[in-house]
Amino acid sequence: MLDKDIPLTVTEWEEWGNPYVKEEYEYMLSYSPYDNLKAQDYPNVLIKAGLNDPRVQYWEPAKFCAKLRTLKTDNSVLLMKTNMGAGHFGSSGRYDHYKEDAFEYAFLLQQLGIKE
Repeated sequence: MLDKDIPLTVTEWEEWGNPYVKEEYEYMLSYSPYDNLKAQDYPNVLIKAGLNDPRVQYWEPAKFCAKLRTLKTDNSVLLMKTNMGAGHFGSSGRYDHYKEDAFEYAFLLQQLGIKE
């Protein structure tokens, strides 16, 4: 939210807060997932990104994943998947969306130990 050059950032200050106002910045920092990561055990995590996402550039989830990998103190699964053809809402097209849903379900079922 500090980078005015990222698309939609300035227009979202009304909703999320203006990081150039001290009180609003501190409030945003209090719920920021990236800034609140700490050394501890974490559950299994699937992090998804879209290469063509104009709202959340692909390096933001990658940065989150890298920090989480550095800090987590357990052996839980941490998987990052970058969809090379997706935007903010995932792949377009009915069947591509189904494939994304299937991947998420497969991850979930694997974590639950369900094989059939």
